[in-house]
Amino acid sequence: MSTKTLDLGCGAKPRNPYKLDEVYGIDIREDLEAKIHKADLAIEPIPFEDNFFDCVTAFDFIEHVPRIIYAPTRRFCFVELMNEVYRVLIPGGLFLSYTPAFPRPEAFRDPTHVNIITEETFPLYFDDRSRLATMYGFKGYFKIEKQSWSESGMNLVTVMRKLIIKKPVSA
Repeated sequence: MSTKTLDLGCGAKPRNPYKLDEVYGIDIREDLEAKIHKADLAIEPIPFEDNFFDCVTAFDFIEHVPRIIYAPTRRFCFVELMNEVYRVLIPGGLFLSYTPAFPRPEAFRDPTHVNIITEETFPLYFDDRSRLATMYGFKGYFKIEKQSWSESGMNLVTVMRKLIIKKPVSA
């Protein structure tokens, strides 16, 4: 069985850091020959079925996804994107985020950066313990596998694994 990876906001060439068999991308333009599907992930779901990918990556992308918009009602775009990442990953699948983050000036320099990430964003809001994003509709469980700064010190690199948590059945 082949392994599949999805690169969010991939531009012209989806990345494949884990060297999986099949590489797909999502961007605001479509190139089906290159397996790049068109979607605006601030307002649209990831256009793939549940449990489809072994890995999802986001290189210099999530800082461009608004935390909240009103269109015409309130949407927590970043939380909804994290739900979508969780949905399309297989159980045990990995999410890799590589993003400029606070306190580095690169996090703020680009006027299209609307979602400032910190070292605490993923562990506090999307992990399997704190899960503070549940108050905004987050439904998943991720285990933080690794979080560190890139060699340049400019980008926060976070790797999270999709967990399946069995909820106790009420009597």
